[in-house]
Amino acid sequence: MINIIKKGEWAELLIPPKWNTYTIESLLQKNWQVPKKLRHELRMRKGIKLNGDIVPWDSKLISGQKLQVHMFPKEDYGLNPTFLDVDILYEDNHILIANKIAGMDTHPNTPDEVNTLANGVAFHLLTEGIETKPRHIHRLDHNTTGAVIFAKHALASSMMSRLLEKRKIQRTYLALVHGKLKYSKGTINKPIGRDRHHQTRRHISKSGQSARTNYETLFYNPKDNTSLVKLELDTGRTHQIRVHMSYMGNPLLGDTLYGGEENKRQVLHAAKISMVHPLTEEYIECIAPFNDDPPLFNYDLTRLYY
Repeated sequence: MINIIKKGEWAELLIPPKWNTYTIESLLQKNWQVPKKLRHELRMRKGIKLNGDIVPWDSKLISGQKLQVHMFPKEDYGLNPTFLDVDILYEDNHILIANKIAGMDTHPNTPDEVNTLANGVAFHLLTEGIETKPRHIHRLDHNTTGAVIFAKHALASSMMSRLLEKRKIQRTYLALVHGKLKYSKGTINKPIGRDRHHQTRRHISKSGQSARTNYETLFYNPKDNTSLVKLELDTGRTHQIRVHMSYMGNPLLGDTLYGGEENKRQVLHAAKISMVHPLTEEYIECIAPFNDDPPLFNYDLTRLYY
C-alpha cells in the first residue's frame, strides 16, 4: 500500500523500493500512465517536487525519498452544488463512491440541471471545504440504482478511467427479470449499437460496439415466473444489461423499452464495486444497499462478499 498524505493542495508520499527503477518522468508516463496533457500541466506549474525541491524529471527515484505532487489544485465545481441526501459509501482524498437512487440522473445534461447525483456530490464536497470538480467515472441510467464512482481530482480521474477501460474495476449488478433463463450461468457476447428507428433505444448489431455481460441466476420464483440474476460487466455500453437480457428473452421487470412489463421502475441495482485503488494500491470492495421504499429486492447483500 502507498501511503499518500494530503498537505493542502499537495500530496506527499514516501517512495517505495519498487520505484527505484523509475525516474519522475517514467513514473508518471509508465506507472501512473498520466495523459500527456496532464503531464504538461504539471510540468508548467512545477507540480512535482523531490524532497521539497524542484528537480529535472529525468531524476532517479530512490526509496525513502519524499515525492510531492500538486494533486489537489482548487477548481470550479463545474455545476451547481445542490443539497441532496446523498448516501456516500466510500471516500478518501482521491475517489468517492455514492449510492444513486431511482429517478435521478448521474450528472447534468444541461447547465441548469441541479438535482443530479453529481450536484449532490458537489454539495457534499463543498460542506467538507473541498473545491474540486466531481468527475463521474461511469454512469447509471435514470431509473437504475446503486454505486457510482467519482474522482476528486484530474489525476485520479485519468487513472480510474484507465482502470475501467482495462476492465480492472469489477461491477456487480442485481436484476429481476421475466422468466427462467435457459442456462443458469454464462456470458453474453453480442455487440450493441444505436437503433436508428428510436432515439434512445439500443439493439444487438453486428456493426455495434463489442459488449460482454456475465450472468448467473441466484434464484427462480415460479410463482411469478421471475429470476433474480447477478450480472458482471466486462464492458460498459449504454443499456448493456437491459439490451443483453432482452436479447436472451428475459427482459428486466419494468423495462418497457426492451420488452419488460410495467413496474415501479426497471429493477436493476449496481450492488457492488471492487478494485485495486490506482494510487494507494489498496483493495477496495464496496457494497451499495438497496434504497427503494418499499423494497423491490428481497436479497441479503452480504452474500455478495462470498
